[in-house]
This record gives sequence, C-alpha cells and structure tokens, in this order.
Amino acid sequence: MTGMATTPLSVADERTVAMSLFNGTWELIRKEGRAASDDDTMLHMAHASRHHWGNAGTPANRARGEWLCSRVYAVLRRAEPYRYHVQRVLDLCPENAIGDWDVAFGYEALARASALAGDVDQPRAVTGQALAAAEQIADPADRSLLLADLETIPGWSA
Repeated sequence: MTGMATTPLSVADERTVAMSLFNGTWELIRKEGRAASDDDTMLHMAHASRHHWGNAGTPANRARGEWLCSRVYAVLRRAEPYRYHVQRVLDLCPENAIGDWDVAFGYEALARASALAGDVDQPRAVTGQALAAAEQIADPADRSLLLADLETIPGWSA
C-alpha cells in the first residue's frame, strides 16, 4: 500500500501483540481437528509473534519466538524449516547468555527435528544434551515439562 502513512506500535503494544499471537498459536497447536486454514493461521501467527518480539522483546523473547516457530513446523511435520528455527534458538542462547529452560528446550526441539527428518541416531544424542541442560533448569515444574516433552519424541524414551 504505497503512500499510506503508518503509525508504528509502541514497545508496550508490540509486546502485547507478540504475547497475544504467541498464546493464540498455542491454542491452535492444542486444537483438536485443526483444519488446513487453522494450520496456515497457526504458522503465520507464530512468525508474526516472532516479528513483534524482534521489535520489542529481549533476546530470550526472540529465542522463545524462534522456538515457537520450530514447534509449529514440528506439528506440521516440515523438517527443514523446523531445523532452521531450532538452530536459531541454539545460536541465540549462547550469543546472549540465555540458559535455563531455553537451552534445554532448544535441544529437545533439535532432537524432535532430527526424529521428524528420519534420523535414527541424532535424537538420542541430542536428547542427552537436553537432559544435561535440564539439570540447569531452576524451576522443577519447567524441568518436568521438558522431561514430559522429551518422552513424546518418536523413538526415544528415558
């Protein structure tokens, strides 16, 4: 729309939009019987959330936005873009001294991406990295979420 004036969102508004899109994406991930149009909406919402976190979030928000994009691609069974976004998470964490559950869930996502791509060996190795990173998760409830997610990776169990 050439020639139209736009008013940028305030940082607070960007954060509100990012959170709303993030939460809406999770609602669609959990939705039973999603239609193809729901899948499209879910994918676009995840990317839009990441965009707004890029404008107004912390490095941790950006890493979590990349993780959300990766999770949507996992749900959609699209291994290549899934791996791309997982790698962004795993790059952003050390670059920005992000630890705790972000790193552990990054490894969980990489293991899941590898399993989705049909790799037999890498999921188990990367799951070991996720379990090691889980030792650094401060909140026991977050650690339990990670361990439960690891159990859902095809071909791996504790």
